[in-house]
Amino acid sequence: MLRSLYSGISGLRSHQTMLDVTGNNIANVNTAAFKASAVQFQDTLSQLTSGAGSPQEQIGGTNPAQVGLGVRVAGISTNFAQGSAQATGRATDLMISGDGFFVTHQGTQTFYTRAGSFDFDGAGNMVTPDGSLVQGWSATNGVINESGPLSNIVLPRGAISPASATTSTEFTGNLPSDAAAGTVLVRDVQAHDAAGAQRTVTLSFTKTATGWDVAGTDPGGATATGALTFSAAGALTAGGTLALGGIAVDMTKLTGFATLTTVAAKNTNGNAAGTLQSYTLSADGTLVGSFSNGSSQALGRVVLATFPNPGGLEKAGSSSYVATFNSGDAEIGAPGSGSIGKITSGALEMSNVDLSQEFTNLIVAQRGFQANARIITTSDEVLQELTNLKR
Repeated sequence: MLRSLYSGISGLRSHQTMLDVTGNNIANVNTAAFKASAVQFQDTLSQLTSGAGSPQEQIGGTNPAQVGLGVRVAGISTNFAQGSAQATGRATDLMISGDGFFVTHQGTQTFYTRAGSFDFDGAGNMVTPDGSLVQGWSATNGVINESGPLSNIVLPRGAISPASATTSTEFTGNLPSDAAAGTVLVRDVQAHDAAGAQRTVTLSFTKTATGWDVAGTDPGGATATGALTFSAAGALTAGGTLALGGIAVDMTKLTGFATLTTVAAKNTNGNAAGTLQSYTLSADGTLVGSFSNGSSQALGRVVLATFPNPGGLEKAGSSSYVATFNSGDAEIGAPGSGSIGKITSGALEMSNVDLSQEFTNLIVAQRGFQANARIITTSDEVLQELTNLKR
C-alpha cells in the first residue's frame, strides 16, 4: 500500500487532536483561571531508502534519502500566563497575582488550583464550588504557626475575642505654659480589668509655678502623683512617666508651648470580650476577624504552592491540577513571600484564552485536516489506477 495513505491518516488524527484542544479552549473562554493549551506536532520515523555516502577521491559524498511516514502529536502544553482581573466585590473571591496555586483537599487527594471562587460552608470551612477544602495555616490566639501542618481554613462562627487588661496608655498634645497657676485640666481614660470590666481612670494636670503637677486616681483606690517641667522652648525636661493601678502612663510626648490646650490620651490598650462580626482577607492570605470590641485578630492564613515545572501538572477537572513526577514537589509558602504571588480579595483571575488566536488555530486545523483528507483521496485514486491495469 502507498505510504502516503498512512501519512494522510496520521495527519487527520493529529489535526483532529488540534481541533479538540482548540475547541476546549474556546469552550472555557469564560472559565475562571482557565489556562489555554496548545498542540505541538512532530514528524514520525522516516524510512531510509538510501544511506549517506562519504566523499571519495574521485567522487563526492551523497546525502541520505528518506521518506517520512507521517505526523504525530508530540505534546499538549499548558499556557500558565497570567489572566486578567475580574472584580466581583465578594470578599471570598481570591485572585493570585503572580506564581502560585491554592491548595485544596478532597478526601485524601490534594489538588492545586488558581480558581479562587471560594465560600464558607455551614461548618465554617472555606471551600471551592465542588466542595474541596481550602488549605492553610491555622491561628491560635491570633498567632499563625507557619511551621505547622496544613489544615482547613475555618471561619469560627461565634468566635470570641478574649478580654485583656489595660496595662499602658499614652498622653500626647500640649499643656499651655501661659496658663494661670492653679489651672486644672482633667482627662479620663477608659480602662479594662482582666475580665473585661470597664473602669474610668482620671488624671488631673494642675499648673504650678515651675510646670504641671499630675495626679492620677483609679476607682480601685490606687493613686499616683508626679511633676512635669518644660524648657523655655516647650520641651519636656523632667517627669513623663506614672504608674497607676498597674497601668503605665507615658507622657514623654507632651509639650509645653503657650496657648494650646490639646493634651489627650491615646493608644490605650486592653479591651472587653467581643464576638466575631466580620472578616477580611489580606494580600498575604491572612483571614482577619473583626470583633465587636473593636479588636482584630488573625484566624488563619491561606497558603500557595509553587512548582519547579508547572507545565508538568496534570489537569484533574474542576479547574484543578494534581502533581506529577515531572512537575516536581510542591513548595508551600505564604502569599507574597519570595517568588510566590500575592492575593487580591474581591476579584477572580479570568481565562487567558485568546479568542483571535484560537479562531486562527481553528482555520489552520481545518485546512490541515482538509489537506490530509486530500492526500487520502489522491492515494485512493492512484490505487484505483493501479487496480485498473488488469482489465
